[in-house]
Amino acid sequence: MSEKQAATTEDIISDAMANPSPAKSIGDPGITPLSPSHIQNDTDQMQTQQSFVVVVAIDFGTTSSGYAYAFTKEPECIHTMRRWEGGDPGVSNQKTPTTILLTPDRKFHSFGYAARDFYHDLDPSESKQWLYLEKFKMKLHTTANLSIDTDLHAANGKRVKALDIFAYALAFFKEQALKELSDQTGGDFDNNDVRWVITVPAIWKMPAKQFMREAAYKSGLVSRENPEQLIISLEPEAASIYCRKLRLHQMVDLASHTTQNGISPTENAGGAMVQGDRYVVVDCGGGTVDLTVHQIRLPEGHLKELYKASGGPYGSIGIDYEFEKLLCKIFGQDFIDQFKIRRPAAWVDLMIAFESRKRAAAPERTNPLNINLPFSFIDYYKKFRGHSVEHALRKSNVDFVKWSSQGMLRMSPEAMNTLFKPTIDHIIQHLTELFEKPEVNDIKFLFLVGGFAESPLLQQAVQKMLQGRSRIIIPHDVGLTILKGAVLFGLDPSVIKVRRSPLTYGVGVLNRFVEGKHPPEKLLVKDGTRWCTDVFDTFIAADQSVALGEMVKRSYTPAKPSQQVIVIHVYCSEKEKVGFISESGVKKCGTLRLDVSGTESTSPRREIQTLMQFGDTEIRAMAVDVSTGRTVKASIDFLSH
Repeated sequence: MSEKQAATTEDIISDAMANPSPAKSIGDPGITPLSPSHIQNDTDQMQTQQSFVVVVAIDFGTTSSGYAYAFTKEPECIHTMRRWEGGDPGVSNQKTPTTILLTPDRKFHSFGYAARDFYHDLDPSESKQWLYLEKFKMKLHTTANLSIDTDLHAANGKRVKALDIFAYALAFFKEQALKELSDQTGGDFDNNDVRWVITVPAIWKMPAKQFMREAAYKSGLVSRENPEQLIISLEPEAASIYCRKLRLHQMVDLASHTTQNGISPTENAGGAMVQGDRYVVVDCGGGTVDLTVHQIRLPEGHLKELYKASGGPYGSIGIDYEFEKLLCKIFGQDFIDQFKIRRPAAWVDLMIAFESRKRAAAPERTNPLNINLPFSFIDYYKKFRGHSVEHALRKSNVDFVKWSSQGMLRMSPEAMNTLFKPTIDHIIQHLTELFEKPEVNDIKFLFLVGGFAESPLLQQAVQKMLQGRSRIIIPHDVGLTILKGAVLFGLDPSVIKVRRSPLTYGVGVLNRFVEGKHPPEKLLVKDGTRWCTDVFDTFIAADQSVALGEMVKRSYTPAKPSQQVIVIHVYCSEKEKVGFISESGVKKCGTLRLDVSGTESTSPRREIQTLMQFGDTEIRAMAVDVSTGRTVKASIDFLSH
């Protein structure tokens, strides 16, 4: 077998030797699977034994958030949080808006409806000093080099640390949930008895998931010493776990618009599901749309992922952006930009008014939709432009929007449908591409979940695209599906047995140089030995199936006996086959740190065996010093510092 070396520019590792993987036969990417009788879940089993009394899931959404919980003794009984104070006309919701308000000196003030109402009631001169944030979760998806120091912009344009905002929000949910649990049980509920679950989109990359975990540590939700107390749940997976348990009276079949469909109403959707059934979950939220493809394995109802999670930033806030673009077209971008900064609370009001009309859009609608313009909008526009809002509407070339004498924008149904079109087109294009994949054939059900799934315009578009190929099912409590599924996931994280890796992961190594096989520019001669540099050693390939508890094994040797830490750069790519770390599309995405201090051994060549787990919602690493059998502290870090 050829010798290998971990290759990086840093001299601490410049000649750290890496033993080749024991499994390098063709068709085996170097993963050493363990026989089913010994699925490497001992670690998880031990942690699950850390007997939690209750599982609390937090659905931290782009537009709205909430929590739900179940006691481990009554896993069938899921409680959703108490109703919130406040609320919008025409929007019944057990969740609260994902909005947060900080005082002028940047202390946490309030969250949700309370934050919005307080901000709204502030005097305009005061409100400019307060920091109000909404829809900030999308920043974690859209920031390319996300780090602990990433900033967010409040409504008044001031910058705040994203980590602080996420931590404040999680601390708020912790306090609310513990208060409710204490009232339920009649005593002070101990946070150590809670297993926390936080939901994130499946299409999020590792840095965003790790960021959520860091925010949880900062908020005091869980401590860094006890990371197993928090698990990250992928939103469409949670929805999937919930949907396969649905009784037929708990959902609507779009084809028949009934809840029966010739099967007795007490049967599961799962009752209509048989061994091997395949289904797609389309999670349409505020920020992202996430698609997962699962197959059910009975009798336990375990799930297997058939195709890597896909989707994109096609959530319902896309419609808000289109509305904003329409306002810019009518009133001018310069005015809208100024108005947002000068009258931030009035801008928030305008978007709330739009939100309730957005929910009234439907394919058959014929009567216009009226949107209240705040008085300060009309007033400020006149000062800014020297003519009235009515004049601007007459002068603009936007036919579909008229001025009504009651001080409202009157939108024709076509105008509203036009605002939905770009977002819905994205979703339909994505679904069409997904259904063309060979792995995604013979899909029996398509579950539409998430708040945006309630939109009749979206439902109609999905029906038209599928043309009866799959049954479209919408759970009744579609906005709470993910929350309830996340609780079920927290009660049994091993329910999803097989996942697909979203990316190819690996490290750079040195291999013995082979003439004719390796490019000459990669040749490195060291002490008379010819090495090929930058070889990509694949841990796992994109879209490769990986079972829960399956481990990727690699061995690394410190360069010098005195070395305290081995740092190895982890690279990733969307391509399935990667030869060299220098190829296009391959980027450095993380670091594997092995802390070998305090494990000095007399053996001439120390071997640190590293085990990485890719079958879970987060990538984990552990390591052992082979000569002493002692555990080595291993961590894998994806947040760019």
